[in-house]
Amino acid sequence: MLNIVLVEPEIPQNCGNIARTCAATGARLHLIRPLGFDISEKAVRRAGLDYWDKVEVRDYENLDDFFSKNQVREMWCLSTKAPRSYCEAAYHDECYLFFGKETKGLPESFLEEHRDSCVRIPMRDTIRSLNLSNAVAITVFEALRQLEFPNLQDYGKMRK
Repeated sequence: MLNIVLVEPEIPQNCGNIARTCAATGARLHLIRPLGFDISEKAVRRAGLDYWDKVEVRDYENLDDFFSKNQVREMWCLSTKAPRSYCEAAYHDECYLFFGKETKGLPESFLEEHRDSCVRIPMRDTIRSLNLSNAVAITVFEALRQLEFPNLQDYGKMRK
């Protein structure tokens, strides 16, 4: 199982799209506060997120709270400032993929502390960044590809 960690996400639609990716792939979703939206049961129901109950969502007050409750053996931090491509990372079961808030990314101090775990999605230098939910989907599916899509249907094999 992969672990998606959103550090201070701001836009509810991005979180909803990421939750849907988690539901489709079996990834666990970790949310680090503050959040730019409400994730109460009432708010989720009102937003029409009918797959929210199919996602294991864990909520934390801050990064210290997160690390005190999780034993992170492998992590990858996505940043436009990272020295190497996300395709160069070797992803393993139970790894944690960290993504920062939409307006600023992951905190600079966090990136510096985990410099060897930083990867980026290649893109044209005239573009600041990809949409957060797109970046999560790209990275999750590369990790799953490397893991040979565990517990997921392989539609290519189904058509033969």
